[in-house]
Amino acid sequence: MDYRGITALVTGASRGIGRAYAHELARRGAHVVLLARSPGPLAALAAEIRERHPVGVHTLVADLSTPDGPAAAVRELETRGIVVDLLVNNAGIGPVGPFLDRPYGPHRQAVDLNIHGTMALTYEIGARMVARGRGGIINVASTAAFQPLPYQAGYAATKAFVLSFTEAFAHEVRDSGVRVMAAHPGATDTGFFDGTTATMDPRVTDSPERVAARTLDDFACGRLNSYPGRPLHRIQTLAARVLPRATVVRATGALNRRLGHHTATDA
Repeated sequence: MDYRGITALVTGASRGIGRAYAHELARRGAHVVLLARSPGPLAALAAEIRERHPVGVHTLVADLSTPDGPAAAVRELETRGIVVDLLVNNAGIGPVGPFLDRPYGPHRQAVDLNIHGTMALTYEIGARMVARGRGGIINVASTAAFQPLPYQAGYAATKAFVLSFTEAFAHEVRDSGVRVMAAHPGATDTGFFDGTTATMDPRVTDSPERVAARTLDDFACGRLNSYPGRPLHRIQTLAARVLPRATVVRATGALNRRLGHHTATDA
């Protein structure tokens, strides 16, 4: 896929991997629509991209975790006459810590954003792409999608949904001119655990820039799944597919306890 001249919508664009996707798409010549909840960071990012790249930049403030958030975002796109050629469903959150030790609200918000937000935008924008006979969708899942993760139970479950949904939907539209791919970053230096006592091991984290570039390379090559992080992260997903489920959950639980996730709280 040649990204030059297309219009790409990136959700969760104000920080982390979403920010890196926006910069990398603009570097490759795509016009970008930046969607996030925070207008200030969005405006700052838009200014950065306009300064560095000769592409069109739009900002769209929306909360995709609300019931009407995705539909409202699509209505705003149509009001402005923006046609999306590539949708990057990147927005996502993940509470960390024992499930029952956390308030229920963050768990519910993760389901609303990671599942409803992704599926609703895929439905609304994907239908328009199929009608035109062209387009692309990248749904950002995670290596967490391949196994249960004690102390990140809800997050891993939402990403398992994104993986299963994306692979099935990609099959349904395979002859429509619309290509669909799931991306599975591993631990990435994004501030994912900001606001909590949890941390990531810097020895095994990837940079958002590497993840963004490799995701777009894989999509351009026509892959169904992208593993844009270091090889270790993909190897871990393979092990989870061949070992007994009980063994896998014991192993991932032990790993997250070593990382301190079993005692993680809001900072």
